[in-house]
Amino acid sequence: MDERSYADLVALAQFLPGPASSQVGIGIGLLRAGWLGGVAAWIGFTMPSVILLVLFALLMQGFDVGASGWIHGLKIVAVAIVAQAVLGMGQKLAPDRSRATLALLAAAITILWQTAASQILILLAAGGVGYFMYRQPPSDENSPLLTVSISKRAGVICLALFFVLLIGLPIIRQIIGGEGLLAMFESFYRSGSLVFGGGHVVLPLLEREVVPTGWMSKSEFLAGYGATQAVPGPLFTIAAYLGAMISGVKGALVGTAAIFLPAFLLMAGALPFWNTLRQNKKVQGALVGLNAAVVGILLAALYNPLWLTAVQKPEDFVLAILLFGMLVYWKLPPWLVVLAGAAGGWMLF
Repeated sequence: MDERSYADLVALAQFLPGPASSQVGIGIGLLRAGWLGGVAAWIGFTMPSVILLVLFALLMQGFDVGASGWIHGLKIVAVAIVAQAVLGMGQKLAPDRSRATLALLAAAITILWQTAASQILILLAAGGVGYFMYRQPPSDENSPLLTVSISKRAGVICLALFFVLLIGLPIIRQIIGGEGLLAMFESFYRSGSLVFGGGHVVLPLLEREVVPTGWMSKSEFLAGYGATQAVPGPLFTIAAYLGAMISGVKGALVGTAAIFLPAFLLMAGALPFWNTLRQNKKVQGALVGLNAAVVGILLAALYNPLWLTAVQKPEDFVLAILLFGMLVYWKLPPWLVVLAGAAGGWMLF
């Protein structure tokens, strides 16, 4: 790929909901070697993290989460990492008064209205506000167009399948009932479809899918989130940990496939139309509003479930701010911060 095509691919991944880094990899595979190339790129990019998180989940099943100090430390790590993400995303995506206001409103509504539907409505409303309020300059009109081998017909089919599954799976789940693999697939697919702004934003969506249903406790969920920071790969691979905790290796495979499938369908569906979308000021404006709301949703997640679950005494808060400083000011790698948090939790517990 030339530099301009790669830059366009990164811009498209930022434009779409889903894990941006994984979508860039999928896009490279699609452009380089077609459909099989996209699948191969996705497997190569996610498999190391999936394997490690499944092993961690199997290890976790032999522990009493509530009585393990190092696991409590992982929950505090999650507080520090999400706080860092809120700070960085806020500076980038909500730098002025109007967007900061949109972010704060999104945070307030998310905290006071604790449902999955609230987050969907917040994102839709924020996109509408951005569509009318913001007019982003389009990409350089003289830049070379991205060369795409996927036909527009194939793109339409992928986009149609994305929406059919997003709308149809909840209906099928209601008709069939139960809490088996189909229910998990539907929950994870819906979560993967609605994430804007990076992998951290999937945290509140998944937490509302797996904790209230009784699939796992908040402590088990947050321990997995902390562990996900310590392994290579996209944050969306937390689905492998959650799936393994719910239903073993089979659940890990189903959860991973479900949460990444929207990213694959959206990238394949949008690639043929990207050259047109990048010139549309209104579409770019809607994305500005969406991204501001994402900051608010992540801020709400920092409070609940992270802060309420992890920070229980002054020593927890001290450890959290030390870990935050290690990330933001000392610029230490996340895996080292995770190890420090686990050790700190073990000593404090």
